[in-house]
Amino acid sequence: MKRLLIPLAAAGLSAAVLASPATAAPHWAQDDLQPKPADAYGAAAFWLDANGAALRKATQYNLDSKDVPKLVTSAGKGATDGKPGMTAPTTTGKATASKNVNLPKTIGKVFFIDKAGHYRWCSATSIQSRNRNLVATAGHCVFENGKDEVYRKWIFVPGYYQGKAPWGVYVGAYAFTAYDLDTYDDYDGDYAFVAVHNGFALAGQKEVVKSEFHAWAGDKWVKHEEIKKDEYDAGFEKYGPAGPYWSKDFDVTPEKVAHNYSGEKILTKVEVTESEYNKAPKDTAADVNGEQYEKAGPNPISQEEYKKLAAEKGDGKFLGKIEVTKDANGIETSWFETRYYVKQWVKAGKTVRYFRDHYYIGIAKDMGRLGDVVGGQGFAWNQPLGQQVTVFGYPSAPHPDGDRPFTGVTPKWCIGKTGTKSVQVNTFKVETHQTLKCSMTFGADGGPWLMKYNNSKRTGYVNGVTSLFADNDGNDRVDTISSAIFDGETADVYNKANYAETKKIVGPNGELLK
Repeated sequence: MKRLLIPLAAAGLSAAVLASPATAAPHWAQDDLQPKPADAYGAAAFWLDANGAALRKATQYNLDSKDVPKLVTSAGKGATDGKPGMTAPTTTGKATASKNVNLPKTIGKVFFIDKAGHYRWCSATSIQSRNRNLVATAGHCVFENGKDEVYRKWIFVPGYYQGKAPWGVYVGAYAFTAYDLDTYDDYDGDYAFVAVHNGFALAGQKEVVKSEFHAWAGDKWVKHEEIKKDEYDAGFEKYGPAGPYWSKDFDVTPEKVAHNYSGEKILTKVEVTESEYNKAPKDTAADVNGEQYEKAGPNPISQEEYKKLAAEKGDGKFLGKIEVTKDANGIETSWFETRYYVKQWVKAGKTVRYFRDHYYIGIAKDMGRLGDVVGGQGFAWNQPLGQQVTVFGYPSAPHPDGDRPFTGVTPKWCIGKTGTKSVQVNTFKVETHQTLKCSMTFGADGGPWLMKYNNSKRTGYVNGVTSLFADNDGNDRVDTISSAIFDGETADVYNKANYAETKKIVGPNGELLK
């Protein structure tokens, strides 16, 4: 039985389609990611903050499902719709000789946040373009399935390794994909070309005065330092109310008093355990040492509330008592909670604490255009099937049998010839996908299929991106991956993306540009 593993993010799009001749349907669709420098700055800072904590938190997309459709071999030998073509790659390094596979600087991960708030990633590559600013990946790694929108805070990190961005992060500005993917969720067009802004890196922080802080257009934050009253008095006298010195009233540690205390007092109420309640005196007519004890319940609750409180009680977060009643057949019918409290009268009072604000600005660095920093792979379309390709990606998900040989930390690769016949996948309206024998799992989706890969120059021609994963022999192990066939329509999408213009995010001093 042939089985296919499906990407969790099937690309349901609602891009704004640009103008096209009335006599023919357009081949491409466009959507905005973060075209404004301020939004791009915020996205880059989000992923880089705390030494890349968000990057390390992200997980790959995958679908955990046993009900999977078949991968059907068709009689087709490809979907070429015109003459074959190629655009040459660019490189930034010197050619080197090696018997091993040399990893290209162009490959990396794309990171984004889905509608549920999960931090996700896929694989991708820098690709040659007119403005040296283009990334190629899978369409489902850019557009959210069924949400009619693109993912949030989308960035590309070339050379990603263990939360590090050695050449900076490149924030997506505009995304381009196939019209049929956008309109019909047709995975024959499961690819995307994303125009990215100049690279961005955080270069530290600087403490500044308040006026400079307010004038700063980039990342900034305030730290509060608690100080003594004499330092506060001196600072406030020097700078006045507009300065960084301030004070605040706080409640003092409460002093217990009896209920008949004649001064100003406050009644506090603290929840305790049943054991503490049972050990305490229960003279409710007159308090003991200013304390009174109270039992609230048993009160009826729902089964869902009971389960929640049971979990909280196991974690020590719920101090009360939960009970359940059952009928003659042992079936639960009612659920109850009881809470216990100690009430205490305390003297009213306040204390004053003193603070000084420290103002910091984040110093950012412009890394330049993506293609100038890491180079760009070439692009090929309308090529015959049966091509020798090298496929790169960051696989991470386990195989269907639970074995997880990949971590997603470092890139992996597969080398071989693509199948000589295209395949169909009805679930995703696929009529013509190309395939390759490969055991990489989810996380590798979006990774480039490079024809004519030059191991010395570390460049080739992108002729596909990983889209779907299949267990073709039914042994619960991924053994085949597939990609859209890059044809003349793909070339049209690429051509539109090729002319997209993007910007610098920060200036020479690290300031946010408008």
